[in-house]
Amino acid sequence: MQLITGTTKLLGVIGDPVEHSLSPVMHNRAIASLGVDYVYLPLPIKPEDLAVAIAGFKAIGLVGFNITIPHKQAIMPLLSEVSDIAQGVGAVNTVYRTNSGWWGTNTDVAGFISPLQALNRDWSQTKVVVLGYGGAARAVVVGCTQLGCTKIHVIGRNPQKLSQFQQSWDSTNLPVSINIHLWQQLPELISQADLLVNTTPVGMYPDIDRSPVEEATIQRLSAKAIAYDLIYTPSTTKFLQQAQQQGAVTLNGLEMLVQQGAAALKIWLGQTPPVDIMRQSLQEQLQG
Repeated sequence: MQLITGTTKLLGVIGDPVEHSLSPVMHNRAIASLGVDYVYLPLPIKPEDLAVAIAGFKAIGLVGFNITIPHKQAIMPLLSEVSDIAQGVGAVNTVYRTNSGWWGTNTDVAGFISPLQALNRDWSQTKVVVLGYGGAARAVVVGCTQLGCTKIHVIGRNPQKLSQFQQSWDSTNLPVSINIHLWQQLPELISQADLLVNTTPVGMYPDIDRSPVEEATIQRLSAKAIAYDLIYTPSTTKFLQQAQQQGAVTLNGLEMLVQQGAAALKIWLGQTPPVDIMRQSLQEQLQG
C-alpha cells in the first residue's frame, strides 16, 4: 500500500463528472512501480469553479494534472503557456506547473493514433466520420491528419457549433479537408466511412444502454470499416456492439487512455513510464 506523507507530491485529473475515471488506478499503479513519492487524485471541478480551482492548485503546490470533459478548451485562457500541438488541437488535456506558471499540452493525439498505427494500414485514402465536435474530436482530427488521412467528416446536432468547429481550422493549414454535417446526414455518410469515431459521451457508464447511432443507421456500416469509441467504461459500449454485429473492426478508448497517460506521466516525472503495468491495471479494474 502506498504511503502518503507530508512530502508526497500531488497529481490529479479534473472533470465534471470525474468519478468514473480510471486514471487514478492507472497512474497510482505506475507511481508505485516507479517508487516515487507522488499520488494521483480525482478532482471534481464544476465549470463555474474552474478558474478558482486552478488558482487553488497553484497555492497547494499541485505538480500537474489531466483534464477531461468539459474543461479541455475552457482551461486554455487560464494557462501561462500552451504547446504547439495543443494550440493546433485547440484543447489541452495535460498541465504541468513551471516556474512561470501552468504549461499545457495535448497527449490525446498520440494516445488516439497509437492503436490505429498498430493496424499497419495505408490511411491516405481513408474516409473518416467523426461523431461530435468537442475537444476530443479536435484531437481526432489532428491525429487523423498525422496518420495521413485527407478527408474528414464531422457530424453534430448544433449548426452554429459545427460552423465554429470548421472555421476554427481555417488558420491552421492542416493538409486535410474538414466537412461538417448535421446529424440527419449520418445514414448517408456512415456507408462511406472507413473509420467511424465516437467522441461523444453517449454510451458511457452509467448510460450503457445508449448509443449515438440508431440501429437502422449502424446497419449501413461496412464490414471493412473500423469503429472506434473513445469511451473505455464500459469496455464494449452499445455503439461497439452494434459495429461488431456488422463485422467491423472495433477499438475502445482503453489504449488511448494508456498511451496519453504514459505521455503525461513522462512529462510530470521525467521518467519512462511502465506502460504494460498501466495497461494491466486498467484491464484488471474493468474486469472487476
